[in-house]
Amino acid sequence: MPELPEVETVRRGLAARVSGASVAAVEVLHPRSVRRHVAGPEDFIARLVDRRFGVPERRGKYLWLPLDSGEALVAHLGMSGQFRIFDRAEDSDLGPHVRVRILLASGADMRFLDQRTFGGLAVDSVDARGVPTSVQHIALDPFDAEYDRDQAVARVRGRRTELKRALLDQQVVSGIGNIYADEALWRARLNFARPTDALTRAQGRLILDAAREVMAEALQLGGTSFDALYVKVNGESGYFERSLDAYGREGEPCARCGTLIRRVGFMNRSSFFCPRCQPTPRRRPSSP
Repeated sequence: MPELPEVETVRRGLAARVSGASVAAVEVLHPRSVRRHVAGPEDFIARLVDRRFGVPERRGKYLWLPLDSGEALVAHLGMSGQFRIFDRAEDSDLGPHVRVRILLASGADMRFLDQRTFGGLAVDSVDARGVPTSVQHIALDPFDAEYDRDQAVARVRGRRTELKRALLDQQVVSGIGNIYADEALWRARLNFARPTDALTRAQGRLILDAAREVMAEALQLGGTSFDALYVKVNGESGYFERSLDAYGREGEPCARCGTLIRRVGFMNRSSFFCPRCQPTPRRRPSSP
């Protein structure tokens, strides 16, 4: 699933190609991809046609394109959502996974592809700061100008759960997903199962700083592409997969100590960690 670096890479690509562009026509090719727009596909189309896009914005994994109507086109990429931009005169073959097609007055063709159709688009109202209603419950991410690390640490430590579960909670801190959580935990030498209420403030700052650091590095390389489900708007892959130290490295030696990386099931996914650098926390004794 695309995480903050991947979504930010897409945002930057869209900003370079569609900022200031007017919408000439819209085609909804699969209604499931606009299911979040409760008024239906026809209303979705009507709210976009003849509107002009502003500069795309993002919070965590949520992306939106402001409209000159005072609304915004909100996109959640889900597991396989992509934006691709083509010149209509050069590429008329839509392919099998195009779900929504937005034709721009400039001649560009912005397509939303989603093989698994878990993502989606909707036109949403915005608040005074320009944040869509559907995004307002999402916590600030570590790259937001108003992000307060100490407040985020307090939210993490205030949860009574495991550390990785707190990192993945988008209402605690947004943008961190399974891949970058594992990478940040490896860098901070903390186990994914560590109880959050046993986390010190220093450890909280350490893990959130590690998350920001690893995502910044991934962003420089265009994000992480394991397959064709995530590509940039021009179709190119991201290359951070080559720099991962923990995620997907089961059975390979830890880059720090040489111990073999282990994988365990976690929330219907997997957690990868070094059993020596990130020892499993001891269970607390049961109350009498």
